[in-house]
This record gives sequence, structure tokens and C-alpha cells, in this order.
Amino acid sequence: MTSHYGITVPFDGVSLPEHRDWFHRLADLGYTDVWSAEVDGADGFTPLTLCAAWEARLNVGVAVTPVYTRGPGLLAMSVAALAEVAQGRFTLGLGASSLPVVELWNGISYEEPFAKTRDVLRFVKRALDGEKIDDVFDTFEVHGFKLSRPVLVRPPILLGALRQGMLRLAGREADGAILNWLAASDVAQCAREVGEGKIIAARLFVIPTEDVDTARFIGRRMISSYLTVATYAEFHRWLGRGELLQPMWDAWNEGNRKLANEVIPDSVVDELIIHGSYAACREHVARYVDAGVQIPTLAIVPFGVDLTEAIEGLAPR
Repeated sequence: MTSHYGITVPFDGVSLPEHRDWFHRLADLGYTDVWSAEVDGADGFTPLTLCAAWEARLNVGVAVTPVYTRGPGLLAMSVAALAEVAQGRFTLGLGASSLPVVELWNGISYEEPFAKTRDVLRFVKRALDGEKIDDVFDTFEVHGFKLSRPVLVRPPILLGALRQGMLRLAGREADGAILNWLAASDVAQCAREVGEGKIIAARLFVIPTEDVDTARFIGRRMISSYLTVATYAEFHRWLGRGELLQPMWDAWNEGNRKLANEVIPDSVVDELIIHGSYAACREHVARYVDAGVQIPTLAIVPFGVDLTEAIEGLAPR
């Protein structure tokens, strides 16, 4: 199907120390990558450091670490340390994240997300290349910083990108883009903005059940939680789903969460959430790959599914 086939860690209900055996099992089953997130669970780097140290067959990546929540120097140090542990198997994902994560949970003003992402990207690239940086960027300034443990090879850097500006920045100045919350049919529109010769990764939400009603019920709750955030709402307007999702946005803004879920069309759920039998889920993943996703990363949605069974059933064939 593809030379990369990833899964999101850490797994819910599994402690970080217990992941050691899971990492070995993932590699045995043919998974090539494990990718973390950084929202409200584990930080993005710790699970990957453990994996890189324990299982040399797996690539590791973070999708994404917010550009606001670490100072530029600390971010460069964190990246350099993980790159040293992973020895060529690490991909960094940077992104603006969202106002709730940055401002409401971390007390940092969510201002100029495009400029901040661009500036942090430029700083991190220069820092990882061993440069001593004394510079004033548009959104911050750094004076006299230089990594004392230089990185032998700078890891690929991807940008979490949703719309044209960030997608184009990913194409111009990064090694590619990380996509999220989109249908397989949307990949080409995003990839065109990034340009040729760049890496396209995507996190894909998977509910492995043949109970369609349950899958759609869970999927609707996820969609209303995510796609009512302004950045995701604008992303889907750009993708052409404005008319389909407007009733959800209206109900959400009126405070009617129940109605917001009810008015999401089945077709939208089925496009954005992978569900069905294991064979059907793998076929859906393959559609993303055929559309241009080079690093598909599954995120198993916990709803009572047996984790061992799901990982085995979703493994590449």
C-alpha cells in the first residue's frame, strides 16, 4: 500500500512504561511509524523518546507540537534531543495549534498564528543547523542562542496546515505538511497548495466497528467538537463543506449541542471518519494513500474496542 503506515500513540488506558511491548508488537505487525499528538494528554516528545530507544524498527513523529507553548530555544533543544535518540528516524511536526490549547489552557496569547509558525520554523531550522542566532523575528527575538549538542542531520520538518497560506508555507520552507480532519477526496486540493516533491502526512480517525449507528454517533460528537473551532471551520469552508456544516455551526453557536450533532449529514461523517469492518477501514486508508498521503497515521478512537484486536485488524496487509 505504502512504505509508511503509522499509528497514533500513546494508547488510551496504557501507561507509558507499558508501551514497550506494544511498540515491538507494532513493528512485528508491519507498522512503520508511531506519531504522537500534543493536546491534553502526554506531551509530544516523551512517548516518542521511549519508542525510539526501545524499538529501532519504528520511525517516530509528532503531529504537532504547538509553536507557542515552548520558548524557541527550549523547542530546539527538545527536537535535537529526540533527533539524537532516534538517529534519523524522527520527523518534527510544527503547528499553530488552536486558541483553546494555547490561550485557554496555557495562558499564552494566540496572536498571529501564521507569522508565529513561520518564525518558529525559520528559527528551528537555523538552530538545528548549528547556527548561533542573534536575531529579531516578527513575533519574538532571540539573542546569542546556539545548541551545544549539535544535530548531525536535521530531521524533516512538516507543518500542520489547513488552508492555503500555511499549506504554501509548508511547501516553500518546510519539508511538507501534516493534514488533519479531511476526506480522501480533499487531499488533492491540499497537496496542490503544498506543491510537488513534498511529504504529505495525515492523521486519520478510525472507529473499527460494523455498527454504523454507533460509529456515526461517536463520529458526530467528534466532528462537532473539532469543526466548530474557528480554524477547522474555515478549513472546511475552503474545502467546500460550508453549506453542509452551516446548520451544525448555527446550532452550536446557539448553545444547542444536541441539535448540532443531529444535523451533521451522514455523508460528512462517512467521509471524515473511517469506520466499518477491518477490511473496509484498510480500504478507506488506501484511498488516502492513492490520493497522495505518504504517511497515513491511524488514530484509533477508544469506545470499548479491544486494542489488541484493533491493532491487528488494522495492520497493513
